[in-house]
Amino acid sequence: MYGLGSKGRTRLSNIGPGSRPQSKDEPEKNLWSSLLDSVASGKKLPEKNLLVLGGSPELQREFLETLESDTSRRPQDRRRKKPPVANEVALGYTYQHVLDADQDDILARLSIYLLSDSSPALSALVKPLLTSKSIPETLVVILLDWADPWSWARQVRDWVRFLKGIIVSLDDDCKIAAEETMKEWQQRRRGAPYEGGSSTVNDTAVNIPLGQGEWDEPLGLPICVACHGTEKIETLEKDHGWREEEFDFTLQYLRTVLLK
Repeated sequence: MYGLGSKGRTRLSNIGPGSRPQSKDEPEKNLWSSLLDSVASGKKLPEKNLLVLGGSPELQREFLETLESDTSRRPQDRRRKKPPVANEVALGYTYQHVLDADQDDILARLSIYLLSDSSPALSALVKPLLTSKSIPETLVVILLDWADPWSWARQVRDWVRFLKGIIVSLDDDCKIAAEETMKEWQQRRRGAPYEGGSSTVNDTAVNIPLGQGEWDEPLGLPICVACHGTEKIETLEKDHGWREEEFDFTLQYLRTVLLK
């Protein structure tokens, strides 16, 4: 093989018993392969997954724009070509890079999967995404539209059933990973210390008891609900006579479901 010394290229002997003669180009290729592998492994980014359920393809695209919007980004950063969003048919996919505060370095890669239809027939597309390694790095988002809050209860019910049908069919390793993930989130809720952080500045755990109905039907995946299109709230007030009581009732329903 070849090494790089202070006075140029140096020939290093690597022939021993049973070694076959190497061509002149082969050692040099091995050196470059090693260097490239080293650089690739050094730049490997943490990967996180976002599973967006619900909403039309257009609503999903609007939601993704809110995730990546940052008014502090520099002009040259805004001109960067955005990753394509393929979400017109069945399971969609795109990705985003998580940048640091200065928008210079990439901290992680966020893989985003999108599904509009909660038909059980499509669960076969989502199931391969949930492995024992990916489950702790996955967040599920149920996307709702303020243009149609009357259907939220049905949509949330359908998506919860959809996820339950997938989770019960996972193998034992995945179920163990899901159970451990839920235990960690439950500890966060109760104020107990968890890996990577603590509940208080002085690391003293405060054990907050769970309320009635909390965590009695955990799915095994962290879930949040995104109510998109807040500009449509004014229409609900003007055209449908919604007042504070209607909004409070609707949001309290969502909180109750998520706490379970």
